[in-house]
Formats: sequence, C-alpha cells, structure tokens
Amino acid sequence: MGSNPHPKPHFLLFPFMAHGHMIPTLDMAKLFATKGAKSTILTTPLNSKILQKPIDTFNKLNPTLEIDIKIFDFPCVQLGLPEGCENVDFFTSNNNDDGGYMIFKFLTATRFFKDQLEKLLEATRPDCLIADMFFPWATEAAEKFYVPRLVFHGTGYFSLCAGHCIRMHNPQNRVASSCEPFVIPDLPGDIILTKEQIVDGDNESDMGKFMNEVRKSEVESSGVIVNSFHELEPAYADFYKKFVAKKAWHIGPLSVVNRGLQEKAERGKKASIDEVECLKWLDSKKPGSVIYISFGSVASFKNEQLIEIAAGLEASGTNFIWVVRKNKGDKEEWLPEGMEERTKGKGIIIRGWAPQVLILDHQATGGFVTHCGWNSLLEGVAAGLPMVTWPVGAEQFYNEKLVTQVLKTGVSVGATKHVRFKGDFISREKVEKAVREVLVGEEAGERRRRAKTLAEMAKAAVKEGGSSFNDLNSFIEEFSS
Repeated sequence: MGSNPHPKPHFLLFPFMAHGHMIPTLDMAKLFATKGAKSTILTTPLNSKILQKPIDTFNKLNPTLEIDIKIFDFPCVQLGLPEGCENVDFFTSNNNDDGGYMIFKFLTATRFFKDQLEKLLEATRPDCLIADMFFPWATEAAEKFYVPRLVFHGTGYFSLCAGHCIRMHNPQNRVASSCEPFVIPDLPGDIILTKEQIVDGDNESDMGKFMNEVRKSEVESSGVIVNSFHELEPAYADFYKKFVAKKAWHIGPLSVVNRGLQEKAERGKKASIDEVECLKWLDSKKPGSVIYISFGSVASFKNEQLIEIAAGLEASGTNFIWVVRKNKGDKEEWLPEGMEERTKGKGIIIRGWAPQVLILDHQATGGFVTHCGWNSLLEGVAAGLPMVTWPVGAEQFYNEKLVTQVLKTGVSVGATKHVRFKGDFISREKVEKAVREVLVGEEAGERRRRAKTLAEMAKAAVKEGGSSFNDLNSFIEEFSS
C-alpha cells in the first residue's frame, strides 16, 4: 500500500473575541488536529497573544499534528471603539455602565473582518469554516467560495431548544407579570421559567434584530457544531436535530479531551495563583469538603454583593476556594474585617484567574457555585460535581433549569432575573443555605451520585465508540470529502 494520496483536511475556526468562546475553540482545534486535520484559528493581534502559547505547547508536544493561527487586522479606534478593545473582557473589566451598548457596538464592528475573511477563503479554500454565531456575515462570505460554513454557539442543546420554543410561541406575552412562572411550550420536560429570565425577548431592539440575523445565517449555514454529548441532554439533542437545525454534530465535552496537567493549568490564561500551591492546599483537605466559587470571565459583582458572598461563606463554616474578578480601579472594601485571618487555612481567595479544571477535578472539591456559563457547567459535569446555580445573564437561566430541573444535580441560589454583568442581588443567608445544601445531607448524597454518573458518561462519550467520538468522525468524514 502506498501513502495516503489525500491531503490533510483543512478547517478554519473563527471564535468570537471573548474567553468563553476562544477556550472551547482552541480545544476544538486540538481535537481536529488529533484526527489528522489541519486547524487554523483566526483572531486579532491582542487575542493571538492569549492563544499562541498553548498552540506552541501543543505543536511542540505533537510534532506530526498541526494548529496554525492567522491574525486579522482590527483597527479599534477607526471602528469607533476604545484603543486596545479587541476582547469583550475590555468592557467587563473597566467599570463600563454602558457595557451593553458597547458590546453591541463591538459585535457590529466585527463585520470589518468580512473582506479579510473572503480574501483568506479565496486563497486557502479550506474544507470548512467554523465561525462563531456572532459572525452572521460569515455564511455569506463562505458561500462566495463554496466553502461550507458551520455555526458554533458555545452552548448546549437545552438552551438552544428553549430559546427556539420561546421564539416560536412567545409564552411570556400571555402572563400577567414578569415574575409569573410559565411552562415553555413544546419543550420536553415541562420546564418552568419567568419573563425576567428570558434572553433577547425583544425582537424590535437593535440587539433583537442582530440576533434575528444570527438565526437567519444559521438556517442558511451547513449546520451547527455543539459542545455537548448526547447522554447529558438526550431529549434536547433529539429535539434540536429534528425541529431546530438543518444538521448538528455534538463533539463534547471539549474540556475532557485535553486532560494533561499543563493543559488543565493553562486553560484560559495565566492563573493568578501558583497551581502547585493550590493543589497542595487541596491535598490537605478531606475528599468532598471544599466548595469552589467562580462566576466566569464576564460577570463582575459590585462590592455589596461580594460582602454578602464573603459573609455567607464564612457563616457556612465550609472550606472554600473563591475566585473574585474585580473591576479595575475598585477598592477592596468587600471583605468583612478580619475575614481572611478568621478563615486562614479554611479558605483561599483568588483575585483574577484560577486553574479551574485542576481545582474542579481534585478529590477535595465537593461542590461548585457557578454562574451557569456553558463552559463552566460542562467542566463541573466532567468533574462529577453537584452545583449551586447562580445565573447572571445570556442563556445562563436556561442552563440553570437543565441542572436543577432535568439533571437534578444542582441547588438554585435564588437568582430570579437578568441583570447584565452584575447579577441579581443575593443575601448572605441564601448563599450560606445553598452552600450547606449542596454539600451536606441525604439529598446532597443523591445529587452527588447523579453527578458522578454524568461524569462517567462524559468521559465515555469522547472515547472510541462514544456518542461524541462517533459524531466527530462523521463530521470530519463529511467535510473532508
């Protein structure tokens, strides 16, 4: 037999410039590379600095595999944005009260990439383009050169189906008040929601019109890539493939695929704590005795809320690792006086970025207080952890319902409505109650057992013969021919 005459398939990946979108895209590029495809990630100069080191590490460890990076120009000032504004992180870490308006401006400014993308597609003719949902113009660009465009949402089937059913039936218009509960029509599982928890409910707003463009481009695309696995949300995976998308492939959880210690530690960006010290501290704790608290890369709570979290954690008496993401220039007036001394040995406060996957996977970690961002939720599932759900915005209220109403592996902290970036205000009593409830008692034991079963399913899904393994193979086969 001679060597394979077929060249390597070439996939272009274009993530939205936000950590929650870039991290799974990098995982995806690694996954495609291990299957023999060449992956090229498209991004801007400042974002390339975040991606370059992990790409170099991967290429060095896997000399026969190939991940490349292509940098597109993004002249912020010329596009009406502040200097250096190449990532959503810019708005959420600079005390921007008009963050929502600026993010919309940022979204519309990305259309500037269209010409650069078209030139690259014409020159390279890749086998497919996987472009983020927030780049609706990418479908049209790819069509010009007969390149299939796939959409990447960065969320799971459940929230995609919930959003679809709400758009189809508008049940929120039939309730008397914004806090009155209703069942989402057509969606399996009798899922209860309120108007205050719905994403992009207003079709007439600028953001509503933009999201309509996003959905139109999805319908016209060649299909959808989903970072999930069938066993996590089977009814919703089936519903989505039958009623919502033209075609969909689930290839997750992507975080499970890249499990080396260095990869776990470097996931996202440089941690604000030494991972060795962090693991040593966890090693000194009993199995399942530590609660981990993190609200992702976008939510940024006011001091009043941080004071309540601090007081609730201290009152719960549990061991904790708490990741606090503060706005630039904020004073540290959010820690009760003497708390760090009183909880010495019992708690670690990380100001900045944490090696989250390493912490979640440690046997001492027994629960996860999360904002229900999809990456965090999947990392918690893969680690087999019960969760305290504290949604803040985007599709996080949908994700909460998946955890609490469907999987039954979580306890809600009691957030009732969207408050962009800042979250719904939660008292110290609610924080303490939810933390205790997720860690202690008979029901906690049941939740833990269910969570452990899901973790086993997650690992099986990406192994040979698993649901995600098979979907990935059929995807690569379809777009390599």
